[in-house]
Amino acid sequence: MTRCLSRWTAAVVLWIAFSPLGHADTLAATVEQWGLLGSWAVDCAARPDRDKGALLTYEIRKDGRVMYRRNFGDARDENEVVSATVNAEGLLNVMVFFPSLHQTREFGLMLSKNGDLRAIYNRSERGEYTIRDGRYVKTGAPTPAQQRCD
Repeated sequence: MTRCLSRWTAAVVLWIAFSPLGHADTLAATVEQWGLLGSWAVDCAARPDRDKGALLTYEIRKDGRVMYRRNFGDARDENEVVSATVNAEGLLNVMVFFPSLHQTREFGLMLSKNGDLRAIYNRSERGEYTIRDGRYVKTGAPTPAQQRCD
């Protein structure tokens, strides 16, 4: 009886996890309730620039997919958010598939009490970090706070 129940429970969990509609609704609800939707930049008045700050936008499409758009001024791209979960400390863990990079990246975002957004970590699927503990790995500089632009 217990074995049958555990198999049935596992099947239901897998079905929910891989159901496109159920997954999209859960994902969309997570990013919306956490407060991620909209456009973010270090300086909303400045023109998007690769070195001085991109404009990053998170939106829910009509089909329920959550998209992550990056505007660097001279280049733009649009990528699908494939997962988002909130941990006990309130950190939003986001996974985005980047077709142009042929990889999925995971990053953690934190909202401050005044509504600013900061990247706490950013890593490749191989575990290679560009941001760790709120600092750029290459320079050790803290990640800047981003403000909501819309």
